Amino acid sequence: MRAGRFLAAIAMMLLLAVPPASAGPTLLFDAADGRVIYAEDIDDQWHPASLTKMMTAYVTFDAIKAGKVKLAQSISCSDNAFQQPPSKLGLAVGGSITVDQALQILIVKSANDVAVMLAEAVAGSQEAFVAEMNATAKRLGMTRTHFSNPNGLPAPDQVTTARDLAKLARAISRDYPGYAAYWAMPAVRLGKLYMRTHNGLLKSFEGADGMKTGFICDSGFNVVGSATRDGRKMVAVVLGERSSPERTLRAASLLEHGFQNSGWKELFGAQTIDTMPVAEGRQAISVRDDVTSWDCGRQKRLAAREARAKARAEARAKAKEQAKQAAAAKPGAAQPGAVTEPATSVKVGGSSAAGNAKPKVKVTGTAPAAPNGDTAPAVPPAGTKPANSGAAAAPPAAVVNKLPNNGAVSGAVLPESMKPQAPQRPTVRPVTTFAEDGQ
Repeated sequence: MRAGRFLAAIAMMLLLAVPPASAGPTLLFDAADGRVIYAEDIDDQWHPASLTKMMTAYVTFDAIKAGKVKLAQSISCSDNAFQQPPSKLGLAVGGSITVDQALQILIVKSANDVAVMLAEAVAGSQEAFVAEMNATAKRLGMTRTHFSNPNGLPAPDQVTTARDLAKLARAISRDYPGYAAYWAMPAVRLGKLYMRTHNGLLKSFEGADGMKTGFICDSGFNVVGSATRDGRKMVAVVLGERSSPERTLRAASLLEHGFQNSGWKELFGAQTIDTMPVAEGRQAISVRDDVTSWDCGRQKRLAAREARAKARAEARAKAKEQAKQAAAAKPGAAQPGAVTEPATSVKVGGSSAAGNAKPKVKVTGTAPAAPNGDTAPAVPPAGTKPANSGAAAAPPAAVVNKLPNNGAVSGAVLPESMKPQAPQRPTVRPVTTFAEDGQ
C-alpha cells in the first residue's frame, strides 16, 4: 500500500514538474501531432529577429517546388543586398552563388545579404517577397505574425508569437522533410570561407537536429530548436533570453523535459498548438536594456558611466577645497604655491642674527685623514700663498664657518619632487561597441 502511494506521488511530481520560468515566451510541442508539452505566454507578440529566415527558407522551398527557381540556379548580389548590415556573407555587387548554397548560408550563417538575394531571385523584389511571406503566414494560421523584411533586422512592426513560430516549424518539418539536413548543418564552407552555426544545441544536446537562432537587441536571444530520440521529435521555442548560452540552456531544459515527461501527457491527454485557446497576449516589447550585449544597453551604460565620472570629479574638487581650507586655518601657514627660502645665520658680535649661534672653529695641528686614508692638505697660514698659485685658493674652514649657512647660497632651488605638480587628467578609454547583427 505504501509502495503504491509512493509511486503515485512520484508520478504526480513528474507530471507537475516544469522547467523554470524564462524571460520571454516559451513553448514545447511534439512535432508529429503538435501536442503541447509546456507553454508560457505563447500568444505574446515578440520580435522574431533571424527566426524570420525560417519563413524566407519556407517560401523559397515553395518557389523551388513550383519551378520558379532551381537549386543549381545562380543568383547575384544586388546593391540592395550589398547594403545589408552584418551578419552577412559579404559578396561584392554582381557576385553570385547558387540557390542551394544560398539556402545553406541563410540557415547556418544567418546572412542578411543572402536573404535579400533569395527574395529578389524568387519574387523579383524584396517588397514582393515580403508580401508572399505574409500571405504564407496567413495560410499557415500564423494569425499574430507580420513580416517587414526577409532577414529579421530591426523593424517595429515585424512581430510573431511562440505559437505562430511553432506552426511554421511544424510546417517546415511536415512539408519539406527533404531539406532537413540544411537545418542540422553545424557549418558550411564556401571556397575558403568556413562558417559555423549559431545554434548551440547542435553542439551540446543529444539528438539535436535543427533549427534556427535569432538575435537583435529588441528581441533578445531567440531559438527554435528541435531534437529527435527513439523516433520522437520535439521542438522548443524560446524567445527573449539575455544571452546565447542562456537560450541554449533554456531550450535544452525544455527538450529534456519533453522527452522525460511526454508519456504522462499522452496518458492524461493534452491540447495541440491548433486547439489550445488563443489568449489576448501582449504587444511586442523591447528587452534591449536587459540582454548581455555591448551595443544593446550602450546608452544606459554610458549614462551610468558619465554619472560615476561626474561624482568622482565632484568628490575630488570637494577634497581639494577642504585641504585648502585646512591649510589656510593653520597659524603662519604659507600660501599654497609659495616657495620658502631656507633661513640664514650671520655672525654678529658673538651671536647669530637668527638666534642660533655657531661655534668658532680653531684649526691646529695636522689635518684629519681623508676618507681614502691619505692625509688631507693642511689649511695654509694666513698670508701664505698655496703651492699652486695659478689656481684660485679655497677659503679656509674657519672662514667658511663664518659665511651664511656654511657657504650655501641663499634662495636654493627646491628639488623636482618638492615642486608643486600640475593635476593629472584622468585617462578616458574608448568604448567598444558591436552592431546588431540579426543572429
